[in-house]
Amino acid sequence: MQNPFQRLLRCILLLILMASLTGCFYWWRTYQTYRQLSYFDDNFSITNTESFALNFKEPRLYSEDFVSLAKLRPTSEEKTEQGLLWQYEFNKVDAKGVLVSPEISFFVGLAFNQDDRIVSCTFSPLFLQIIPAEFLEISIRSVAKGKINKASRQLKVDTANVDKIASALPLKQSVVAKLGEPVEVTETELEQIYIYHFLLNAHDIEEGYEERALNVIKLYFNKTSDEMVKMSGSFAGLKISIDYRNYKK
Repeated sequence: MQNPFQRLLRCILLLILMASLTGCFYWWRTYQTYRQLSYFDDNFSITNTESFALNFKEPRLYSEDFVSLAKLRPTSEEKTEQGLLWQYEFNKVDAKGVLVSPEISFFVGLAFNQDDRIVSCTFSPLFLQIIPAEFLEISIRSVAKGKINKASRQLKVDTANVDKIASALPLKQSVVAKLGEPVEVTETELEQIYIYHFLLNAHDIEEGYEERALNVIKLYFNKTSDEMVKMSGSFAGLKISIDYRNYKK
């Protein structure tokens, strides 16, 4: 049987261990959220009107988890009776990093409840020109079928095992009408690649992560059909690449 000193020593050691692991807790909560995706409709819902929202039924992540992951604070933070409202605002810039006029921008909004856990993630209409709503939903649903590389903390989805949709791919003319002209156009044998720069309106950026504020987005258009067949880019440090053809029936 442990004496009082042994019990005290055990408690002290446990507190030290917990303190050393505190920085890893957000990865555990992120993993829990990832696991929830395996039972998507039990844990999430989608609202797709003018904007697109992913709603969390059993939220795990805290507001500061997003800062720990992205190393970037949001453009705006507002307290409400329901909790917190955060908004990451991305503004289109030219090749020199100067804001374009008239302004072209999109946002990603995060809402947290009174316990500081996320309850929804909203993507503005312009964002849906980059990732159309139907493809955004199916790519989110397919995350649970991906494999996590523990060393790089990256996730790759084998799209051979995901559901397919019949949605039409957006055409270059309609996309450019919303996003404006790109900063650069390159080509492959089969595709034109339109490159856009969007600057995150951020403050108090952690030293060493300043480059994350600039988000380079590449849109791939089939030369024959003018369909947007792929996108790749980064959003507040989160790298995303989606080949839409892999999700089509």
